[in-house]
Amino acid sequence: MVGFTATPVPRRLVIPMPPVSPDKAHAPPLIHRELSLLAFNRRVLALAQDTSVPLLERLRFLCIVSSNLDEFFEIRVAGMREQLRVKAPPPGVTLHELRLLSSRLCEQTHMLVADVYRTLNDQLLPAMAAAGIRLLRQAERNAAQRAWVADYFRREVKPLLSPIGLDPAHPFPQVVNKSLNFIVELSGSDAFGRDTAIAIVKAPHQLLRVIELPVEVAPPNSFVLLASIIHTHLGELFAGRRVVGYSQFRVTRDADLWFDEEEVKNLRQALEGELPQRQFGLAVRLEVAANCAPPLARLLLQQFELEETDLYRCDGPVNLARLATLVDGSDRTELKYSPFVPGTPERLRDQPDILAAIRQHDILLHHPYQAFDPVVEFIRKASEDPDVVAIKQTVYRTGVNSVLMEALVEAARRRKEVTVVVELLARFDEEANINWAERLEEAGAQVVYGVFGLKTHAKLALLLRREPDASGRPQLRPYAHLGTGNYHPRTARQYTDFGLLTVNPDLCADVAEVFLHITSLARSNRLKRLWLAPFTMHRQLLAAIHRETRHAKEGRRAHIVAKMNGLLEEAVIKALYAASQAGVKIDLVVRGACALRPGVKGWSDNIRVRSVVGRFLEHPRIWYFCNGGSEDVYLSSADWMGRNLFRRIEVAFPVLDKELKARVIAEGLEACFEDNCSAWDLGADGDYVRARPARRARACATQELLLDRLAERPTADA
Repeated sequence: MVGFTATPVPRRLVIPMPPVSPDKAHAPPLIHRELSLLAFNRRVLALAQDTSVPLLERLRFLCIVSSNLDEFFEIRVAGMREQLRVKAPPPGVTLHELRLLSSRLCEQTHMLVADVYRTLNDQLLPAMAAAGIRLLRQAERNAAQRAWVADYFRREVKPLLSPIGLDPAHPFPQVVNKSLNFIVELSGSDAFGRDTAIAIVKAPHQLLRVIELPVEVAPPNSFVLLASIIHTHLGELFAGRRVVGYSQFRVTRDADLWFDEEEVKNLRQALEGELPQRQFGLAVRLEVAANCAPPLARLLLQQFELEETDLYRCDGPVNLARLATLVDGSDRTELKYSPFVPGTPERLRDQPDILAAIRQHDILLHHPYQAFDPVVEFIRKASEDPDVVAIKQTVYRTGVNSVLMEALVEAARRRKEVTVVVELLARFDEEANINWAERLEEAGAQVVYGVFGLKTHAKLALLLRREPDASGRPQLRPYAHLGTGNYHPRTARQYTDFGLLTVNPDLCADVAEVFLHITSLARSNRLKRLWLAPFTMHRQLLAAIHRETRHAKEGRRAHIVAKMNGLLEEAVIKALYAASQAGVKIDLVVRGACALRPGVKGWSDNIRVRSVVGRFLEHPRIWYFCNGGSEDVYLSSADWMGRNLFRRIEVAFPVLDKELKARVIAEGLEACFEDNCSAWDLGADGDYVRARPARRARACATQELLLDRLAERPTADA
């Protein structure tokens, strides 16, 4: 392994040290997952603040932070609230420590949200206006624009509004999770002579939240927010009364799904019944306009049974994620990342038949730098080839519209043996997966919902093709695809991932065994090459770390390099600390939450942790073990977290082809340590420091480096 150098300069993102329990005083305290997740979002926010990033992409990063925070509250904060409510902290944490963490989390989140809106108002909106992209507030609209907005309100918006004046016959309406609403304070009496001072107005969910003004009244790329339009014309909804005060508001609710495993007989039916309730879970956050009157804010807090610390005053739209419309709908390509065409692996360039190409060599795909099309073609070819008799595939996330899923449906219609393991509990994709399951079943496919209580997160596809052997006698030959990412063509353009297409007998036999295990619920036979969670992966991972530790103690070269989304599992962290103390060099790339503290004297002196945050979401899991020079490389869909190692069906698979193994090491690992632009180094104190080029050193960003190496850049006249 070479190339593991970077020069950081101070740019601090602080994760406070948690209190240390007396019984744990001898070990470095773990970094709390929730605080580490907030630190990740600060790294994303740093890209929104980085003037070297194209302007509209900076806005997109701001939207990503907003969307991430929504899920953070819906899942992480909601889960912590439930633990506090029932006074049941997680193992190893006291109730007092949990309360301290909740308080620290609230403080850090408020600071992050304030920074998000400062970035929007002080940096992005002025820069966008200077570039000719304007988000016009009410006070900034001229007479013609005000007239157009008034007409739009009366024609498109007002007919869909149903203001609710609160009284005993009109109680506070149900407020859907993350929906846009308005609270209005009115003067005088209503039509019946009563002092009904408060009304609630729900914004229609069918309407766009960002509306472009026509060129007849404004220059191109001039927009108004639906919230601003409704604000401006609230008075028209309450004839004869005066609007005294108002505010937009948005409630975030607990969006996790809960099942009684002893009661559920049919998971799909239970899920279909539970999904609608997600919109009305317990409230965990209230967002209001920055100038919302305190009495109105208190009324809302009381209504949703929230505390003052749960109130977030927003100096702008309460849902910044909606501003992504400005990015996606804009034709200002010069303000976005330069386009690229995903490349084609060399082993596919001279062989148009995907199955014939796989028979010749294993094929490694590195998305998005290389196209996802070969994976789609792999399944499409199987659906059309009369010699392919069976297809088996796992589905975790695939999207609402998927060419790949349509190919599976078509294969089932052609009477092939199609078995699809659909994970119904893929968070926030449950409805799409239910719909695909129904379509597949209608087409004649065998649909399995994995193992109840364990999410099926492994990314596997297997097809069986009848081919002649050396003597000309027909036999079934397996072909497999194993990946680190989802079978989702759209996210394959946004996430970095690896996929392997192979006819290797051991790998294919193991994949077939995993499918048999999932569908039959029988014990799996001993696998030759794959590590399988929740059965063997944790044990085999620890064994690989312990082997490197033993080699270091024996004076042999020992090195561990791993890339993942999250590192939280305590036994793995303990093993890494022991390896470091033995002299093993450990280089880790952890995009998101990391509980391990690197560089702690006497504990983790030999451990380095980086996070790479850039144009694409870093998503592959890669594990390298020197193993005395034989260099074992595994790809996986699993993070080093308890949920992946113990509560999911996951696989890790070796890269056996020497040329492809070298590619994974160079592209997936070494490139991350050459990065001196988009990488952040984690310190022993829990702070992240952004890497910068040393004086006179060439700037190097991992993702740009790989785009240049693997993808194709369109020419200026293309």
